[in-house]
Amino acid sequence: MQDQPAPVEIIKAVAEFIRSVGRREMTPNVAYQARVAANALDLVGRELSLAPGEEVLELERLRAILGRDGTLAELNAAFTEALDRGVLSMSRAEIRDHLWQTTLAKLSVDQPSYSGYLAALKMRRADPQ
Repeated sequence: MQDQPAPVEIIKAVAEFIRSVGRREMTPNVAYQARVAANALDLVGRELSLAPGEEVLELERLRAILGRDGTLAELNAAFTEALDRGVLSMSRAEIRDHLWQTTLAKLSVDQPSYSGYLAALKMRRADPQ
């Protein structure tokens, strides 16, 4: 295993190459496809760098809410079932907070430039509770 460059750095470099150097030599259709490919690489890079930490936080919140252990998939299934059956209620602040934090984490990977996400981050910084 090599220490450098990290996989995220390689992905970023390839995406940047596709956006800059490759685009000048492409037809408009191929240039569009190249932008889509570069965006996909960006998403994979964010997934590799951000998702593991966010998943740990999500798992910790679910363990606290449900009062039990399990995998992230198992606890998410139990969480949704408990919400569906009415065992858990959206009236509980920790439930709303968990859903909000999970949504923000997913947007940080999938759509980090989405205006609604950026506005939510700005609001969160202004009111850290």
